[in-house]
Amino acid sequence: MAKPPSGNSVPDTDSALPTSGGAPSSPAARDARPPLPELKGRRARKPVPAAKSGGDDPLEMVKSLLWAVLLFFVIRTFLITAYSIPSESMEKTLLIGDYLMANNALFGATLPFTDVRLPALRDPRRGEIVVFRPTYNNPRIDVVKRVIGVPGDTLQMREHVLYRNGKQVTEPFAQYVDGIDEPITEYGQAMMDPTIDPARYGSHNHIPLLPASVDKRTYQPSRNNWGPLVIPPAHYWLMGDNRDKSLDSRYMGPIPREVIRGKPLFIYFSYDRANESAAFPRALTAARWDRIFNRVK
Repeated sequence: MAKPPSGNSVPDTDSALPTSGGAPSSPAARDARPPLPELKGRRARKPVPAAKSGGDDPLEMVKSLLWAVLLFFVIRTFLITAYSIPSESMEKTLLIGDYLMANNALFGATLPFTDVRLPALRDPRRGEIVVFRPTYNNPRIDVVKRVIGVPGDTLQMREHVLYRNGKQVTEPFAQYVDGIDEPITEYGQAMMDPTIDPARYGSHNHIPLLPASVDKRTYQPSRNNWGPLVIPPAHYWLMGDNRDKSLDSRYMGPIPREVIRGKPLFIYFSYDRANESAAFPRALTAARWDRIFNRVK
């Protein structure tokens, strides 16, 4: 029978086991614990580089500015151009003080500083409103009118009523305000008379428009009574909706296709120009908010 250890004996600490509480009973056992496993899914953060002093790179800023200017130039030349309405010739469809965005690519944009015309997507159609640059007066002024006749059409007007190819045309957009049917003189006579000096009125006004059955010696067109006229190839008959306040094809003659520049899309801003000297904040107070973003049709 084994004897119990005497009070002077000391247990072997190297062979001691952990107690039921889970703590090792000796320093050696604590040092022998396996290391804690690494946490999965957590990555070490990379050091964030310090911000450069001195601000942005000037060269990059210049490049960004040049790209912005180039983008604006491309859009302005080939896609969309802004126009304004300076006269009452298109009332009440368009008002003085309307600002329009027009599609340049539809009818073929012109390369800057050249006469080179890019291919058009299509030609103007009857009833469309177009922007053109007339040759009879100031070639730098853009004008907005409506297409009334296309090449090959026969047009005639009798007492405010338009006839196209022998059929009466309904024009809900047209208005007559003063009721005066004045004779068409100067430009209108040049349009009908092939003997007029081409240097004065432009060569496109020398295309014979009157049928052979019309006596040119007695033909006297007026604002609301004229024709019949045959629209020649590559020309269009354009008129303002405000028929009594519009200088249009009745006076200028048929408009060459190459001077038609674009098709207005919508009104991006509009304000009452009753006071031309109004400052910008006053222009905002006179804005016609109900017209902004209206389609042009």
